[in-house]
Amino acid sequence: MKISRWLPALLLVGALPALAAVPDSCERVRSDIQQKIIGNGVAESAFTLDIVPNDQADQPGAQVVGHCANDTFKIIYTRTDSTQ
Repeated sequence: MKISRWLPALLLVGALPALAAVPDSCERVRSDIQQKIIGNGVAESAFTLDIVPNDQADQPGAQVVGHCANDTFKIIYTRTDSTQ
């Protein structure tokens, strides 16, 4: 009985390094997308890119422009200026 009580805790501890790697990979993808947008002539101050879980990707005025972490997170683009 003691083994079954500790098994979930050991599995969680073993999964922590994989969970810690998610933001780094997503940040690299976000950075690549940001550079492409800026390269297309959009000012850096004119938009934001946010990394959100899949279930939070449907936001008003935002567009999904990428995904990361085995498609568990989405990168959403939002315009911050209203001049264009």
